[in-house]
Order: sequence, then structure tokens, then C-alpha cells
Amino acid sequence: MFLRKQLFRRVAIVGVGFMGASLGLAIKKKGLAREIVGVGRNEASLKEATTLGAITESTTDLKKGIYGADLIVLATPVNGILEILEIMGKDFRRNAIVTDLGSTKTAIVDRAEKVLHHSVLFVGSHPLVGSEKKGPTHANAGLYEGGLCIMTPTDKTNRLAKDKIKHFWMQLGSAVQWMSPQDHDEQLAFYSHLPHLAAFAMVKALPANGMELALQGLKDTTRIAASDPRLWTDIAISNKKHILKALDEHVKVLSGIRKGMIANDQEALLEIFRQAKAKRDKLDKTHAG
Repeated sequence: MFLRKQLFRRVAIVGVGFMGASLGLAIKKKGLAREIVGVGRNEASLKEATTLGAITESTTDLKKGIYGADLIVLATPVNGILEILEIMGKDFRRNAIVTDLGSTKTAIVDRAEKVLHHSVLFVGSHPLVGSEKKGPTHANAGLYEGGLCIMTPTDKTNRLAKDKIKHFWMQLGSAVQWMSPQDHDEQLAFYSHLPHLAAFAMVKALPANGMELALQGLKDTTRIAASDPRLWTDIAISNKKHILKALDEHVKVLSGIRKGMIANDQEALLEIFRQAKAKRDKLDKTHAG
């Protein structure tokens, strides 16, 4: 359907941190847009993204930045996306496709469908790529290649917009999978959100003394605890229902381990560890792409 490589004339990326700047570099590398405007509050980040070549122009004025864009990508933390959608719902009436990089989807999709004008075509997206690093300094043009992007269309989503955004992610090198916003949030609570919260908890529980004894295993296990606290606060609140369920399951397993240790029940502990290892072995056989 989309034979021309250049899918969009003007793309506005709202939020040019690590994910947004990487997206700008990827769009430029693939030649998918003529103009890439970065929109943000931090002038230093905008300047850095411009210097890196991730964007062709920048502004701190949201209305000015999205004006004339035929694709608008919301690449801020979840609360920022929700706030931007409210502003756009009040003031933006031009034909455009809007997508996002939000890590939770139900709240974002619900807000978009509630407040945006009918001429603004929203399609929820969540590329399952990233890093614990933040800021455009670490941006990577190949970030989205070989990854998986979850799209969360609903029965209200415009079909042509949905197809074009799917093609957009595929042109960036990502495989695409469609899920409902609710299914996305339920599954990602276990496969993404819980691991981050567990890493934060594990590091916080460490005693202040003895840090020099930390081996590589601990560093590997807790690498994602170096992620942006603000970003993960937003995720924890916006997907509270499903993350609490995942946390309850995690606590249940930890309680089983604790109970087995108190009772010196080697068989119970061995069974928990065997089951965990079997699941972990399966992870090595799965590929996001």
C-alpha cells in the first residue's frame, strides 16, 4: 500500500530523551520523513538532539511544534503523555496521526479517545526497546531494529492510520504485534513492570556498607534499577491494578521460599527453584522479533 519510502512530510517528536532522540535518528536514517521537529521543555536536551542530528528543528512551544505535522509521536513519560493529550484535545484540530511510546496503554488510549478531535487519528504504540540510560546523549539510530512494537488499536481506531503506523514501525525494523490496551497492561505488568520494581526493591534493601562486595551477578540482576525514577513512578501508578497483581504473585513466591527455609524443607525449596529455572530456560528460546 505504501510504496514511497518517505511516509511523512513532517514528524513532531514530543520529548527528545533517549527514546525520542533515538526515534529521530532512526527516522532520519531510514528516510521516512522530510522534517523532524523536536518538542520539549529542556532547551539543553533539544540543543543536544539537534547537534546529534536526531531532529532538524526544535521548539519548547508545543502548539508551534506540532503545527503542520502529519505524524506526532508522544515520547514523554506516561503522565506527560496524558497532559499533552489534554492540551491537544482543547486546541488541536488539524488532520494528523498521533502515536506514542508509552509503557502503559489503557489510560493513554482512553484519554486519547475521549479528548482528541475526530480529525486527529490516534494509534497507541509501545516499542519494547529501551535502556536504563536517559537523555539524547545515549541515543541510538538502531534502537528499534530487531525489536517488537506492541500496537493497541481499538474498534474506534482509524484503519488507514493503523496500517500506516504499522508500516512505520516495520520500516524502522521492528516486528509488530496487536493487542488490546487492557491485555497489554496485564501482560507487561509481569514481563516488564514487575522486574523493574523488583530491581528497585532489591537495591533499596542492600545495606549501606559492603557495596564493594557486590559481584557481577548482582549488577546484572539490578541493572534496570538505574532507570529513570520519574518514568517508573508514572508507570507504577498508571498500571496499578495489574502491577499489584504481579507484586502479589511475587510476594507469594518469596513467602514460599521463606517458609521452606524456616522449615528446612529442602524439597520445597528445590521444587520452587526447579520451576523457576525451567521458565528461565524458556526465556532464552524466545525472540522479541
